[in-house]
Amino acid sequence: MTALLDSIDIHVTSRRVLDERLNEAVKTLQELAMLTGDHGILVVRNRPGHYTAALSDQVPFGMTHEVVR
Repeated sequence: MTALLDSIDIHVTSRRVLDERLNEAVKTLQELAMLTGDHGILVVRNRPGHYTAALSDQVPFGMTHEVVR
């Protein structure tokens, strides 16, 4: 089972804003991941314009994985 911690929900209507918000979320989560050194980042596209970025124990530390649902 995937454990998701410290998640950030992102809701956007344009690609430019999406890129900015995803970059901000990943940067924030990278800083949190550095505190423990045992979680990577999982970015999930839940539906168009709706994303979740979160720390995940199923993603190796130092990695970011993307999933489309």
